[in-house]
Amino acid sequence: MNYIADSYDVAVIGAGHAGIEAALASARLGCKTIIFTINMDSVGNLPCNPSIGGTAKGHLVCEVDALGGEMGRLADAATLQSRMLNRGKGPAVHSLRAQVDRRRYSTLAKHTVEKQKNLDVKQAEITDIKMTEDGSWILTTMLEAQYICKCVVIATGTYLGGRIYVGDVSYEGGPDGLFPATRLSASLKELGLPLRRFKTGTPARILKSSIDFSVLDVQKGDEPVVPFSSDTEIPPENVVDCHITWTNDSTKQVILDNIHRSPLYGGKIEGIGPRYCPSLEDKMVRFPTRQRHQLFIEPCGKDTEEMYLQGASSSLPEDVQMAFYRTIPGLENVKIIRTAYAIEYDCVDPTAMCASLEFIDFPGLFGAGQFNGSSGYEEAAAQGFVAGVNAAHRVLGKNPFILDRASSYIGTLIDDLVSKGASDPYRMMTSRSEYRLILRQDNAAERLTPIGRELGLIGDKRWEKFGRMQALKTTELERVRKLTVSPSEHNNEVLKAAGSAVLSTGIRFSELLKRPELNYGNLAEIDTDRPDYPDVIFEMVEVEIKYEGYIKKQEAEINEMRRLEAKKLPLDLDYGTIAGLRLEAREKLNLVRPQNIGQASRISGVSPADISVLLIWLSARSGGER
Repeated sequence: MNYIADSYDVAVIGAGHAGIEAALASARLGCKTIIFTINMDSVGNLPCNPSIGGTAKGHLVCEVDALGGEMGRLADAATLQSRMLNRGKGPAVHSLRAQVDRRRYSTLAKHTVEKQKNLDVKQAEITDIKMTEDGSWILTTMLEAQYICKCVVIATGTYLGGRIYVGDVSYEGGPDGLFPATRLSASLKELGLPLRRFKTGTPARILKSSIDFSVLDVQKGDEPVVPFSSDTEIPPENVVDCHITWTNDSTKQVILDNIHRSPLYGGKIEGIGPRYCPSLEDKMVRFPTRQRHQLFIEPCGKDTEEMYLQGASSSLPEDVQMAFYRTIPGLENVKIIRTAYAIEYDCVDPTAMCASLEFIDFPGLFGAGQFNGSSGYEEAAAQGFVAGVNAAHRVLGKNPFILDRASSYIGTLIDDLVSKGASDPYRMMTSRSEYRLILRQDNAAERLTPIGRELGLIGDKRWEKFGRMQALKTTELERVRKLTVSPSEHNNEVLKAAGSAVLSTGIRFSELLKRPELNYGNLAEIDTDRPDYPDVIFEMVEVEIKYEGYIKKQEAEINEMRRLEAKKLPLDLDYGTIAGLRLEAREKLNLVRPQNIGQASRISGVSPADISVLLIWLSARSGGER
């Protein structure tokens, strides 16, 4: 028999990376919050790769941290090895990636939510969700307890309707051998949410002592280690190495000989898989002329012998997995601890939500993470933070918290999801942003910490530190723009050694920094009175000076984008009534229901001509109102 267990301002369903950020943000903003998890030992779990960050994903972690979120602090505390990816490319794509101890990360995450004021943690499976006549929500657990909540954030990850596939074997299940959430799917469908099926996969975990490391390439961490979080006073240390190996023709042959046993190619899996992180068998089929594929062998933690095979996910039968893994150099005698598997799960069409991640037709209901059709821990954390803040703001009677595309990768991620939808699991990449030179990882704090402070999630200590760093940057910019370098014999010798043109007249130091071949490092003998500032100050100043012209160009593009964003569209507008819109545009606009002209312009199927029609309609409507 059902009974009323308690009532809350905000309830979060799921305690993965999205749920953690949502619950912490809501509680820290003063709302009475509860977070539900199927298993308390899976809070903050990393069921796939034991790492945080990566290309574009590192940007997201730093942005979440700058706003007052938790992922960066957790990652720094659990780091085993840290690397800055894409160092050989421009600063816009430099991305931090940390190999982390997955058990320590999970333990720290669990303890963080347990200690948080205003937040209750509950092991329970939510089986039913209903909206009441007064606009509140009732959540029912498997044990028939009911919780009355003003707002709900759904962050179910891959648990929702989860089904595991290994060859011919298929069964209901969640990640890492945990239970799935099966009944909630039916309740959400009954509610009217547009659910669909996606799938993802994970590689085998193998025994460290069964690997021949002597034939593998060693991949060491970067020194010095750069932390994700501005709160991390002592940077993490590199305490482990990772290794690299490659597939070969024998690997390919074993997989192709058994491709008919793959549930993916046998038609058993209905869900759509990730385009940018395919299984090993998918790689062999999609890229038939490729000679080999790179694999990374990464430790799962300091206190375990499990190693993770990054790039080798599979849903082939266990015997086939053993056969093809053993064709790979270094893995000839490998022992599998955890067999690779694919998991199929329910998620929602994110175009049913606003940019606040609240469902358009269900006030007080929010979605975040893989439930929204994305992939990745970092994408989940970013959405969880935004959903948690907005759930709290709704309870507190505050305006929605919305980040636009020009402010952050978080804004780009959410705008892509709610405007364009996700035909396959969405993965953040730097190429998805039109403004990536402005949205760099190194200036995430500068862009977003003032917003986090305004939200109330950046404390005094952090804010004072931010102010000091900004003052140092401003002072250094003024210094290099005033400093004159003379054409002395010494200075010209330094420039020659760096492969740069010599001076015939005096020049500002900032003009030297604009030269592609010059930087603070090779100009040190010229700039002998350089102040003793943290390295990050010089990095930020150098980027700002080198790319000043490009940055100004992007800022002009941003101003135009925001001009269109300011032109609001009614959410209840029937686009079928607007003459001049093409049929496809009417259908897409009625489906997405954009909040403004800028968002409408990014919807697939809406042309520039359609946007012109909308602008004319808005102008006429505005004139009529006057």
